Amino acid sequence: MTGKAYYITTLADWQRHAARFATSHFIVLDAPGVFPVGAQHAVPGSDACLDASDPSVPPGATKILVLIEADEGVHLSLEDEPAFEPLPHPLAQRPISDAAQAALAPHGVALGATTFDAAEALARIHPLLKHRVF
Repeated sequence: MTGKAYYITTLADWQRHAARFATSHFIVLDAPGVFPVGAQHAVPGSDACLDASDPSVPPGATKILVLIEADEGVHLSLEDEPAFEPLPHPLAQRPISDAAQAALAPHGVALGATTFDAAEALARIHPLLKHRVF
């Protein structure tokens, strides 16, 4: 059984784990309003996703917010991975961390926002990041 969760990580760390995901979608946090076309795990390691990032940031160090669909074992291992900051479950009424809010603020995520609020704001940029239950 698979589940979905939101994380903040880097492009390189996403690429390192992408083969384990059922699907994943992300936006580049270093370049507000920009997300790579085809930004999903079907193209792990592809340089096509790098050209949307800030040229002053080394390739792979680009910060991203990613929605990952994977089995429970993958999510448990990512929670223990220091390179991945898990956001609270979207339906939990807990605010995201201050660091996550600061990274997402350029995308319209307000102070005290929950993961659901952040997903709603980010869905204006990348509709597949919207929280869905089905």
